[in-house]
Amino acid sequence: MRSLHVFALLCSLAAASNGAKIDRRHVVQTFNPRRNARSPETPLQVGNGNFAFGADVTGLQTFSPFATMSTWGWHNFSLPTTPGQTSIDDYNGTEWWTHDRLVQYNMPNENNQDIANWLRENPHRINLALLASHLGSVVEVETRADPDSDTVAIRIVSELLSKGGLGVFFDFPYPNNNKFDEPFVGLFNQTDKHSTSLTSCGSHAAIHHDLDTFEYDLVLEWNGKGKVVAAGDGSHRYTLTVEGSNELELTAHFAPSKPERRASYGEIVAASEAWWPSYWTKGAFVDLTASDAADAMELQRRTILSQYLVAVNSASDYPPQESGLVNNGWFGKFHMEMILWHHVQFARWGHWDLLHRSLPHVWDRLLEGAFERAANQGYDGARWGKMTDPSTIDSPGEINTLLIWQQPHPMYFAELEYRAFPTQATLDRWARLLDASADFMASYAWFNETTGVYDLGPPMYPSSENTNPNATVNPPFELAYWRFGLDVASDWRRRQGRPVPAAWTTVKDGLAPLPVVDGTYPVYEGVPDMWVDPATVYDHPSMSAVYGLLPPPRSGAPLNETVLAETAARIWRLWDLDASFGWDFPMLAMNALRLGDAARAVEYLLHPTFRFDDAGYPVGGTRVPTPYFPSAGSLLMAVAMMAGGWDGSEGAHFPDAWTVAVEGFVPGM
Repeated sequence: MRSLHVFALLCSLAAASNGAKIDRRHVVQTFNPRRNARSPETPLQVGNGNFAFGADVTGLQTFSPFATMSTWGWHNFSLPTTPGQTSIDDYNGTEWWTHDRLVQYNMPNENNQDIANWLRENPHRINLALLASHLGSVVEVETRADPDSDTVAIRIVSELLSKGGLGVFFDFPYPNNNKFDEPFVGLFNQTDKHSTSLTSCGSHAAIHHDLDTFEYDLVLEWNGKGKVVAAGDGSHRYTLTVEGSNELELTAHFAPSKPERRASYGEIVAASEAWWPSYWTKGAFVDLTASDAADAMELQRRTILSQYLVAVNSASDYPPQESGLVNNGWFGKFHMEMILWHHVQFARWGHWDLLHRSLPHVWDRLLEGAFERAANQGYDGARWGKMTDPSTIDSPGEINTLLIWQQPHPMYFAELEYRAFPTQATLDRWARLLDASADFMASYAWFNETTGVYDLGPPMYPSSENTNPNATVNPPFELAYWRFGLDVASDWRRRQGRPVPAAWTTVKDGLAPLPVVDGTYPVYEGVPDMWVDPATVYDHPSMSAVYGLLPPPRSGAPLNETVLAETAARIWRLWDLDASFGWDFPMLAMNALRLGDAARAVEYLLHPTFRFDDAGYPVGGTRVPTPYFPSAGSLLMAVAMMAGGWDGSEGAHFPDAWTVAVEGFVPGM
């Protein structure tokens, strides 16, 4: 019989010394994940936002080949050989009629399908390596990640080590081009398509991995006597064995090139034990553990584990992909509309240092391409794309090119930052991005001479992505978000003492009113059979974000409270929530909170379809694979709203029967 002693991967929190009323250490450690059996879908991770190691119940990747992933590990397959489609310059998209003119959109046509597919599939994120062990006795394993580098530190204690009966092996997969590569990433049986090489000296070894045009190194360092040898069977497996000690301390450092200096095992332990207590003691915190309600404890569990997992998977130099650093979704690329759900929570919980790893400079990197995209389509300003990667190349696709709700995101983040840091530096940091975003927004809105208002679309996709783009016009959320963005951009210029462009004001003041059908906000203006046709009550109910995610409008007509309430009631009664997923439920919870119904907000956050597994990973369900991290980020947004309130309704908004303590929250917008 084999027994395993696996250390919890959620790092211990040192006792707070700042006199905080909440015993944060106790709350966090109450929900440390524990497993004594394999999980078929999710690992237990250690990581730092830019690098993560997914372990199974052994603390390594012995029984389940989970991934080791980074923000820099990307691979390209060879370009297609189809005549006329052998270069990315051969791709030219498709022209669609947009009102009275043809506009070039980044979507494939029958003459460029192969190069379009290549652009969508490449580059794709890779699994750097598998780290596993041969087990045969009681083994203790501790696994940590360095907060400051792409290094995993492992401590193994076993009597088999000194006898040479226990080794750690490393294997390198070849990537595939699956849109969703989960729960495991890469192919270990394609050994002839890539190469590895080993150099070693003393207690140090380096394995170099050549992966077509991409290469990187795994540098290993350990205590005591040991050696790394290749399997010699044509595979890319290497095994480390040691002798003379029952304890192994190992560091495995991944990098595109060998660094001059690497942190030692002891340094990584010290850094990890300093970073995580700092993370948990800084920023805001909520404690629901004194409540008798089971719902309160489950919401607390989800909140704590989500905070851990977003630090590991989302606090990166680039926006995370939907599955973080667990596995690959959409080829590992990130989606610019999802950055809202991933990253707003860092601001709301006071973790500005993690937010500033990627924002606003990610938009700065994408800005020139956004200017070019808008100009090629005949618009002013910068049009933000949807699906991209560190190369900044936009992925082709009909939804990708016609989605618009990512456009005001810079305004949302900028306004949050100004509320926290109302300085000239904040104004200067965001000014160019907001100007460019607003210039496009004013240029994109189309003046309808028949109605005398400015329309959004067609063609366009709303955030639900399930309507006919050539019929979709004036979806309520996009209209409200457009006004919000232009309001913020206008106020930004006033704060700087700069004039507001007349075009912004003209469009903002002339935007079409939010459409109303049967006393409710519909999916879009003119949608047939709203609330009757099942297709109209499916996918993201984004009309709820008009009053929840978004605050009341600063300009124009106020929202109709009766329409808001009736829309919320219809969604609860008629929407296909069993087919909803991800951020739908926190979005609906935020709407319920503004409408004064905290109990309904909790019902949404704990809806049976909105699931989190035993380790806190947000379950994708039938629509998307697991994990789906926009669920975790949006959950934290909603909990922050419950804990801190919003302008005009400050303070906590939890069910009356709960016992709640909160620290560090400020009201939202």
